[in-house]
Amino acid sequence: MINFISSLIIPIMVLVIIIYGLIKKIDIYDEFINGAKESFDIVLTMFPCLLAMIFGINIFLKSNILLYLFNILEPLLNLINIPFPVFPMMLMRPISGSSSLAILNNLLKTYGPDSLIGRLASVIQGSTDTTLYVITLYFGSIGIKKIRYALKVGLLADLIGIIAAIITVNLFFT
Repeated sequence: MINFISSLIIPIMVLVIIIYGLIKKIDIYDEFINGAKESFDIVLTMFPCLLAMIFGINIFLKSNILLYLFNILEPLLNLINIPFPVFPMMLMRPISGSSSLAILNNLLKTYGPDSLIGRLASVIQGSTDTTLYVITLYFGSIGIKKIRYALKVGLLADLIGIIAAIITVNLFFT
């Protein structure tokens, strides 16, 4: 039943917009074309920021810095009871949502969704955000250059989300 309702939401919204436009005597087609033209300009503005972010992430991943970092931090993570397989997702989540989602998918396939690792990874995915992506794309697209405080607060919020996830999952599932 819920799948049927959710499949109708967008068509109903479009129908409501069309009916509203007809009632208000708005030329719906021209307004749609004007909106499409504006979105093209926005895409052209955002593209360089998005390209720079993708380029930077690829350099970071191809440099194998993560492997060295993992080898150094594995004993510390074991000491404070953080499952090591979740650590790559903790690092990638603020950088890239699709990368962290791919890591989560791999963890769920390997360890299962009801395992401690699967639960911890799922809670981290839900309680953090892609801070660098948001700042790069949204701030860059509107021309904000001074991101210092937003970056600090965003990364702090991600860290708090990760810590809260670790505490919560260990409290309820171990």
